[in-house]
Amino acid sequence: MVWPLVLRVALPIALFTLGIGSFLLLGVGAFAVLAAVPGVEIRGVRTAVLVVLGMSAVSLLISSVLAIDEDEIFFRRAARRSRRNPRRVDDLTPGVIFLQVDGLSYDVARRAMRDGDMPTLAAWVAADSHKLVRWQTDWSSQTGAAVCGILHGDNHDILGFRWYEKDRDHVMACAHPRDAAEIERRHSDGRGLLAGDGASRGNLFTGDAPHVSLTMSAVSVLLPKGLRRRRNNRVGAGYYTYFANPVNAVHTLLSTLTDMFRELSAAAKQRRAGVRPRVKRGGWYPVARSGTTVIARDVVVSAVLEDILSGRLVVYADFLGYDEVAHHSGIERFDTLAVLRSIDQQIGRLHRASKLAPRPYHVVVLSDHGQTQGWAFTDRFGESIGEFVGRQCGGPVPRTDAVGGGGPIAQRLRARTATAGGRIEHSRRAEDAEAIEVTRVAPGVVVTVSGHLAMVSFTDHEGRVELETIEREYPELLPALVDHPGVGFLLVRSAEFGPVVLGRDGLHRLASGFVLGEDPLRDYGPHAVELISRVNTFPHCADIMINSRYDPATDGASPFEPHVGSHGALGGQQERGFLVHPAEFEPPGELVGAESLHKLFRLWLTKLGHDGFLSE
Repeated sequence: MVWPLVLRVALPIALFTLGIGSFLLLGVGAFAVLAAVPGVEIRGVRTAVLVVLGMSAVSLLISSVLAIDEDEIFFRRAARRSRRNPRRVDDLTPGVIFLQVDGLSYDVARRAMRDGDMPTLAAWVAADSHKLVRWQTDWSSQTGAAVCGILHGDNHDILGFRWYEKDRDHVMACAHPRDAAEIERRHSDGRGLLAGDGASRGNLFTGDAPHVSLTMSAVSVLLPKGLRRRRNNRVGAGYYTYFANPVNAVHTLLSTLTDMFRELSAAAKQRRAGVRPRVKRGGWYPVARSGTTVIARDVVVSAVLEDILSGRLVVYADFLGYDEVAHHSGIERFDTLAVLRSIDQQIGRLHRASKLAPRPYHVVVLSDHGQTQGWAFTDRFGESIGEFVGRQCGGPVPRTDAVGGGGPIAQRLRARTATAGGRIEHSRRAEDAEAIEVTRVAPGVVVTVSGHLAMVSFTDHEGRVELETIEREYPELLPALVDHPGVGFLLVRSAEFGPVVLGRDGLHRLASGFVLGEDPLRDYGPHAVELISRVNTFPHCADIMINSRYDPATDGASPFEPHVGSHGALGGQQERGFLVHPAEFEPPGELVGAESLHKLFRLWLTKLGHDGFLSE
C-alpha cells in the first residue's frame, strides 16, 4: 500500500536513473522492514539493495522459464493489470491507436512483410483486415514536418529537422525542447488530433493531448512559462508505470546490455566484410542506440498499454529504433531488420492487449517518412557541403568564429569547436538535445544541414537574397553547386522570374512552368513542383535550398550528414511513407503531404463518433 505512494514522491529518482533509483528506495525499505523482524539480521543498506535486486532477477528468470515465450509474459501481465484495475467507460465509441514506425519507407515495409520481417502486419494484410497504402511526404521528409502536420494539421515554415532563421539569428532544431515547444506554439490551435482524451507517447509534439510522456515539446521543466501547457505533461508519466515494477528495470537493463553487444558485433562484421557505405559507429553510439531500441521502446509500450486499459480514445506513439539503426547501419542490413522485427512484435502485443480494453480499438500503423541510402557526401567527396560552399564564397572556413556575431546563435555555437581534417563541427551546449550541423563557412555565409537537404543563408542581407545578388557577390557559387556530382538541384528566387530550380543540365521556372534544357526535377516524382513551390512561400526559406542528387538507377543519394540511410528531402524511398489501416475505414485516395494524413485521420475519427472530443 505504501510503496506506490513512495515511488510517486520519488518519481524523479526513478525517472533519471531508469529505475535504478527504485532499487535504492526498495533497499532502504527492505532494510527497515527486515531490521524490525525478530531473528533477522541484515548488514547494511547495500546488502538490502542486493537482496531486492536478486529477488527481482529471480522473479524475471522464473517468469521467463515458466512462460511459453515473451509474448505470453507480456499478455499475462496485461491481463493481470486489466483484472486488478478494471476500467469502465461511459460509451463504447471505438478508439484508435496510431503506431508510427519512424523512418520506415513503403518499399522496405512491403518487402519486410513479404520476407517475414514484419509478420504481424503481413498477417493483417493477408487476412484482408487491413490495407497497405503509400503516402507522399513533403519536401522536408523528416519527423518534425511530418508529425506536426499529422498531429496539428499544419507544418507551414518547417524547413527541415533544423534550419536557420535569419530574422532571429537562431537555429531551430526539432529535437530541442524549447524549439519543439516554439514550433508547437506556432502551429497548434488547441484542436489537434489528440485533443480531448488523447495520449501522445514518444513524439516530438503533443497533438494537444492531455496525456503525454516522452514528448519533446512538453518537457515543461525546460520551457519558459509562456510555453507551458495545462496538461498532464510529466516527462515521467510513462516511466512511472514501467519502472514502478523492479522486474521491468532488470529486464530493461539486460535487454540494453544485449542490444549494445549486438551493435558492437554488427559494426565489427561490417568492418571485417568491408561493407560500403558505412559510417563510424563507436564511442557512445552503442549506448545511444539502446536508448531508442530498448529503453524508449519499452517505456512507450508500457504507456500505450496503460492508455488501452484506461480506455483513452486516441493514442499516437512513435517507435524510434528502426530510424536510428538505419541511419548508422543501412535501411535493410541484417541488424536493422532485427530491430524492425522487434517493433513488429510490440505492435502485435499491443493489438492483442487491446482485446482486454474497456472499449473496442482499431490499430493504424504508419511511418513519418522513409530513408534513402547512400555514401555520405563528406566521405564520398572528401569535404562537407559546408566546406564546399565556403570555398566558393572565398573561404577558408574560420575555425573559431560562429554565426551571427553576438546574437543568440553565436552563444549557442560558441561552445566547444573541434577541427578535424580542415572540417569544423560546432557542438551545442550541454543542455541542448543534440549536436547540429550548422557552420559559418565564410564571412556572412551560413550553411545548415538536415539529411539530404542543405540550406545556405547570407546573413549580411535581410530577408530572402535573390539570384541576381548571389551571382554578383559570389559568382562561382551557383555554377559550382549545380555542377557538383553530389548536388541534385537548387531552389533560388530570381527578381525577374520568381522561384527557379537549377540543375546541372537545365532549369525550371516554377511560376510559369518554363523548362530550359533538361528538367532538374525529372527524377524527383510527380509532386516535386507543388512541394517545392510551397516551401518557396515559407517566411524562413533559405536563400539557397540544396537537394542531394538522387540516382534512380541505384536508388541512392549522398546525404549531407554522416549517415548511411538518411532523409529530409526529395529523392527515392525517403519521400515514400506507408500506411496500414483497417479495411473498413474510408479509402484514403492519393495522400500528398503530412497535412493530408491529418485530414484523413480526422475523417476516420469523426465517422467513428469522435466529433465531440475533437471539438473540445
